Amino acid sequence: MTLQITEHNAQTGEIITRPMNDDELKRHQDLLDLRAAELAKKEAAQKAKAEAEAKLSALGLTTDDLRALGL
Repeated sequence: MTLQITEHNAQTGEIITRPMNDDELKRHQDLLDLRAAELAKKEAAQKAKAEAEAKLSALGLTTDDLRALGL
């Protein structure tokens, strides 16, 4: 699959669709990698939160209990 760029010249109305050049492909891949890292970080945070809540639950506590204690 060849990724493409669409350029629209607002002055002339000309629309050009062309394959991405090497710099554009690299930027696109960098953005995909950044998004994957952000998703992995978010998933890790959600997993850590769930694990912490499970530990609290095992102790008979909730996050509201911790807030009430000022923690």
